[in-house]
Amino acid sequence: MGAGTSLIDFAGQVPQPHGLDVRWIHGSRSAKHNTDPDIQVHAYDEHTFILRQNMAIDYEAPFLFLLFGNARVVLIDTGATASAEFLPLRQVVDELIASWLAHHPREGYHLLVLHTHPHGDHIAGDGQFTDRTDTTVVGADLASAWTYFGFGENPDAVAQVDLGGRVLECLATPGHHEAAVTFYDPWTGFLLTGDTVYPGRLYIQDWQAFARTIDRLIEFCDHRTVSHVLGCHIEMTRRPGVDYPVRTVYQPDEPPLQMTTGHLREIRTALKEIGDQPSRRAFPLFVLCPSA
Repeated sequence: MGAGTSLIDFAGQVPQPHGLDVRWIHGSRSAKHNTDPDIQVHAYDEHTFILRQNMAIDYEAPFLFLLFGNARVVLIDTGATASAEFLPLRQVVDELIASWLAHHPREGYHLLVLHTHPHGDHIAGDGQFTDRTDTTVVGADLASAWTYFGFGENPDAVAQVDLGGRVLECLATPGHHEAAVTFYDPWTGFLLTGDTVYPGRLYIQDWQAFARTIDRLIEFCDHRTVSHVLGCHIEMTRRPGVDYPVRTVYQPDEPPLQMTTGHLREIRTALKEIGDQPSRRAFPLFVLCPSA
């Protein structure tokens, strides 16, 4: 950053957490009726953006997160589609960065790309950023991610990613996938849980590891101000315990994306009810789905 650059006091200012009353794009009755943008962009505040992919491009319709700091911006996950023609993620991200820099000028501003885990619907757009200058793309695979965060030496560590005054806390949270990572942003109070916790089918690769992760997240949140627990999908309907079928591309009756720390406790209670014999079980806002 150059001399005279105006710094945002992410640590000293305490933003007031506010609601997330958003009507997310949720698909169309048919492709010919699709009028949604390829990517919906919601500005939570001037430094925080939530993106959702159009269901007509991929039924997974994942959510992505773009968080700005003084020295760099982080994009968490890159969506389910590699093609920039069908998912112009880099174009959208570049436009958001250019707009932010127009209001907060500085030199040498860097883009960091991180991931919640390495499933294809969260990393497909990585290739759009590989030739971008001032950009670091950290692989989502276990070896790459664990090396970057330092979890290989200590999987129980709370790693920090400093965006320039805006410092994210990062936890290894295996269970859905061995390389899953959860991010906490003190500026917004967001707990970004990827596919570990969201209003939908919680696919559990390792039941015991998942239970430990939920316990750890509850303990972590007991010592933080958490405004919203935000995963990367919505798969439930507003009818308690009823999810949309896999590959649904029109979900007009979605519940909100945001969950609460109370839902973490509901998941823990559900796990204890089921015990050591994993089985699929539906609860009001999630479905536990052992995948082994």
